[in-house]
Amino acid sequence: MELKSKAIGRAGLGLMAAAALGAWAVTAQAQDVIEVHNTMSAGGSEEAAMLRFKEIVDERSDGRFEVNVYTGGQLGDEVEVLELLNVGQTQMALTGGLFMGQYAEEYDAVSVPFVFPNWGAVEHYIMETDSGKAMQEASLERGNLVYLGPQMRAFRHMTSSREINTPDDLEGLKMRLPQIPVWLDVWGALGVQAVVIPAPDIYLAMRTGQVEAHENSLASPYTRQMWEVQDYIITTSHLSFPWHWVASASWWNGLDEADQEMLREAVEEARQHGYQVEQEKDDFYREALIEKGMTFIDVDQAPFREKAAPAVQQILAEKADGVADDIEAAIAAAESE
Repeated sequence: MELKSKAIGRAGLGLMAAAALGAWAVTAQAQDVIEVHNTMSAGGSEEAAMLRFKEIVDERSDGRFEVNVYTGGQLGDEVEVLELLNVGQTQMALTGGLFMGQYAEEYDAVSVPFVFPNWGAVEHYIMETDSGKAMQEASLERGNLVYLGPQMRAFRHMTSSREINTPDDLEGLKMRLPQIPVWLDVWGALGVQAVVIPAPDIYLAMRTGQVEAHENSLASPYTRQMWEVQDYIITTSHLSFPWHWVASASWWNGLDEADQEMLREAVEEARQHGYQVEQEKDDFYREALIEKGMTFIDVDQAPFREKAAPAVQQILAEKADGVADDIEAAIAAAESE
């Protein structure tokens, strides 16, 4: 009887253990994974925003979602991640502007230098104008992307080995630029001599005199230690090249409305947090670069925009109808806020 009782007890414990394991397995299966991708290395405003998104979703979903953050292109570059989103093999990304060129080029005004004077105008154009909404619709139809919102990146400026105060000072300046046609057109109209070289080669090109200037956010001269090869930073504020929160429609459409709303709210709060962190870092870079001996020249931006205007207008004329008007409306709306 005692052996039989022990056997029954063990069997009962076994059933309880099995039941517990089964319950754990059901819980694990019920927890949906959300992968969020970005190509920048850890430590920037991009990672800060994604981690805030993870924190918010963990808290508000009661553990139903597991958010995994991937920085530094761990699971692929921008092109590869867009392909994964297109076929529904990953869930979300904080991606650059490449998708606009692929899926909605006729509405892409935010990639053109000297168009938007401040972040408010960029954000208004994307989120509030007919052109911005058409861009979102085209990205969904052609790229299977649900657009959730832009995230601010600090405005781009110039560094130079010589003093630049007016657009005339740009004439013949050997300036490193990426192989982006609209950028080459606009800067060419300003008189620079474009030098197209890979980003990792910028420092050496400056040291050898192959390049006299380059353009980027202040993170670039700071991380590349450009105070060793450049003297000036000219605050042209010619472009904010934002990140974009997007989701795969294949995954998104399988969520219920309550979860979609919760995720939209999480993205909104995360991108605002990213905005704050980006501003703080930009302020830090300016102070640090001054301490390293670089001189900031806060130019009057209007003459630069005026000289670039014919090239900019030619580019915008090739965009969809209404884009130019929506740009003006976005700038006016930002100025009135």
